[in-house]
Amino acid sequence: MDCIGFICEPEHPVFGAVAERLSARGFDVQFLRPGNPVARADIDDLAALVNTTLRPESFSALRYADRVGVETWNGFLPTTALACRLVALHGLEQVGCQVPTVWFEKPDHDYIARTRYSWDGVPANSDEGDFYQARVREEPVEYKYFAVNDGRETHLRAIQVRSEVSGLDHVISEETVEVTLAARVRELLDRFGARALCVEFVESKEGFYAQGVDPAPGFAGTGMERRVADSIASLTTIGA
Repeated sequence: MDCIGFICEPEHPVFGAVAERLSARGFDVQFLRPGNPVARADIDDLAALVNTTLRPESFSALRYADRVGVETWNGFLPTTALACRLVALHGLEQVGCQVPTVWFEKPDHDYIARTRYSWDGVPANSDEGDFYQARVREEPVEYKYFAVNDGRETHLRAIQVRSEVSGLDHVISEETVEVTLAARVRELLDRFGARALCVEFVESKEGFYAQGVDPAPGFAGTGMERRVADSIASLTTIGA
């Protein structure tokens, strides 16, 4: 029986359901706690390794899995490369997306302070960052494009995330996929050899800007559990 390892909490609202689907298909599923070192012996026994977090322990596990030939979703290269925010912005620009202007010294413009790497979160001081990204959106709305490849084709889903007045709550609704943006997201996924990712767009008078990539998307609110399960299964001998 093919065993699939998930670096994920068993209670994850999406990947927990994905794991149940895979179990029903005949896979053995093993959960590996995020933040804990993953033993090499545990990876050696897997048919595939799925990572859902951006943590040093996950990067080490993906790197080892890639080295010994265990299939990964996503692998070490796409995960670490796209978690570098400047690399992700450059990649987005190369596939034709508009991206916000970036400065390495605080500009005299409205900006968002950024850390260099997604795993560092947001700057401890919201006014001080490793670099500064132009604030381009006019409304508190983001359009998140989720892409997942099932081994044969790439499926897209777009959702709108609107900030409430409090700034704490969000209302999520499904959006019509814009063809041009979808094509660029697909190309980004293909260029980096990723199985799944999420691109965050915002809208301004000049059109849509891509302002970030999540190489370990949680897929909350997308309803893509079956697509994700198909993608993971396709890495194995059972799902091939």
